[in-house]
Amino acid sequence: MSEFLKQSEETASREAAVKIQTRRTFLATSAAAVGALAVWSLRKPLIAAAAGGKRDSLPATVTIIDFASNGKPTGKVTVPTVSKPDAEWKHELSSISYEVARHEGTERPYTGNSWDLHDRGLFRCICCDTALFSSDTKFDSGTGWPSFWQVLAKENVVEKTDSTLGMERTEVSCKRCAAHLGHVFDDGPRPTGLRYCMNSASMRFAKLA
Repeated sequence: MSEFLKQSEETASREAAVKIQTRRTFLATSAAAVGALAVWSLRKPLIAAAAGGKRDSLPATVTIIDFASNGKPTGKVTVPTVSKPDAEWKHELSSISYEVARHEGTERPYTGNSWDLHDRGLFRCICCDTALFSSDTKFDSGTGWPSFWQVLAKENVVEKTDSTLGMERTEVSCKRCAAHLGHVFDDGPRPTGLRYCMNSASMRFAKLA
């Protein structure tokens, strides 16, 4: 009888632990989603305001890591930067890609074409085709934006402090054309602990050949 009671207590303890862990996971995911919506709501009025701004000046050339269609790096290459008149960007890009990539806008969560994409491939810059992220490091952050725990090559992006919205964040942009991609946070999964929260509108997905 005592052995039966002992097993019952152990089973109840395990079930309680599972419930606690499940609740913690739910709360963490919900908090991330609510936070994402709050940031987008604050960011939304700035999209139009930023439309008259300009991205940082670019050097004549930059050195990046090139990646083949099979996802493998082919080595460092020095390439000319991509800089165009604003009117030309507006003509070439979709309205949302133009606002996000060229004027630091933010797409609404759960509306982009890659936040729930699970195919294998590379995510490239919508403006200059520079390889940015791999599907191998993509994860579901519960925010409604495509998230990655690692950039494909540090040489291909630029990270700088962004103090808008009354908070300090780290903006991520394309090194070759200065397209705004999103922000990186330190609440991601292992092994890096980072969450690169990107905009689908700033990237083009290319399936592995």
